[in-house]
Amino acid sequence: MTAATQRPATLEDVARVAGVSRSTASRVIAGTGFASPAARERVGAAVDQLGYVPNPAARALVRGGGGVRLVVAVAGTSAAVLDDPYVHRVVGSAAQVCAPAGIGVALHWLPLGQPSSLDQLARDGSVCGVVLVNTTTDLLDAVPRSLRGRVASIGIGSATVPSFDVDNDTGASEVLRHLYATGRRRIAMVTGPRWLPCSQRPVAAYRRLMRQAGLPERVLPGDFTAASGRAAGGEALRRWPDVDAIYAISDETALGVIAALRDSGVRVPGDVAVAGFDDIPLAGMTAPALTTASHPVGRIAVAAATAVLDGRPTAPQTLFPSALVARDSA
Repeated sequence: MTAATQRPATLEDVARVAGVSRSTASRVIAGTGFASPAARERVGAAVDQLGYVPNPAARALVRGGGGVRLVVAVAGTSAAVLDDPYVHRVVGSAAQVCAPAGIGVALHWLPLGQPSSLDQLARDGSVCGVVLVNTTTDLLDAVPRSLRGRVASIGIGSATVPSFDVDNDTGASEVLRHLYATGRRRIAMVTGPRWLPCSQRPVAAYRRLMRQAGLPERVLPGDFTAASGRAAGGEALRRWPDVDAIYAISDETALGVIAALRDSGVRVPGDVAVAGFDDIPLAGMTAPALTTASHPVGRIAVAAATAVLDGRPTAPQTLFPSALVARDSA
């Protein structure tokens, strides 16, 4: 067949050759909406290779839309979850991905127990994609079909929603092994919210390591806040006067634990070692500096936002490594 008799290349052809979704190819060609730099490069190369000529009417239709935004949708018991510094870091990192494409980033609270609120995002024509934070199984089950292919999760995922998260099982295990290696044997743990599936991995790591070492399990509830850490620290001293280490699932909680111990005249780490998780900027500036595990929030958020913008199939789960950051508190 000669070039003269070949059918004109279609948008589907461009998307196939570029390895992106049809909607991503359309946005790149129309010069509107969002797409990652890599996707734009691949689509441009495919257009040149195929000699694709877009339909002027279709381009005009696409350009008729208003502002475009990526929504960071955060599940929580109240809208106060939007004030969490962790959420701010996710938004800032997502903005770094979206800014080159002229895309805004918006925050949206998903009330716990009302996953159907995702429907309004799916119907909003200005929402090009969604990054879920604090994802639950109910939330995953409620993701509208029309959002599939333009949604990613920071936390747990599903067959239709790819997930990006920290390997907090390994990170927690490294911290706990460090506590054991420094002679601590009566180790208590302060957990995160029970409704949040990803916060259960460190709890499972703690229980597993305590059983392996033949040590007692001492678990106290928490919710990632310093206030819950302060309450848990006091409770640990009341219930287990012989406690010699407390591991908290977040740095903010760990700092609350240290405050409670200090109020009770307990020396850290002389009497009780304390460790956290996240390696927030404040962790290295406290007295004593906090032993913790790394949590690459920025890299995770960039990966999740890029996956949404790229529109290409991705692995069902991507875990980012976490490593011990040993300091003075343990």
